[in-house]
Amino acid sequence: MNAALPRFLKSVYRKDPIISGLMTMGVVEALIGGLDDSWTLFAFGLGSTGIAIAFKLWRMQQRPPLPEEPVVQHYLPSRSSSSALPTLNVPKKKPRY
Repeated sequence: MNAALPRFLKSVYRKDPIISGLMTMGVVEALIGGLDDSWTLFAFGLGSTGIAIAFKLWRMQQRPPLPEEPVVQHYLPSRSSSSALPTLNVPKKKPRY
């Protein structure tokens, strides 16, 4: 399975959990209704999915555009905040036989 699909689904569900839940419920209802020949459940599922998608598109249009700012990454600080560690002096001992 492609690793990008689960990552995409997680990001979508985190952004709009209510809308994503309504879309999932609508798709499941439409599948159950379509496979069971229950056209009212199928129509209800398609309708709820359509309303959720329309609501998502409406919310996307209401959001103000985010200004793009360049991202500067610093891997290390310009100077260390801690002092240098002292050197260790290991005394040399003769091994016991």
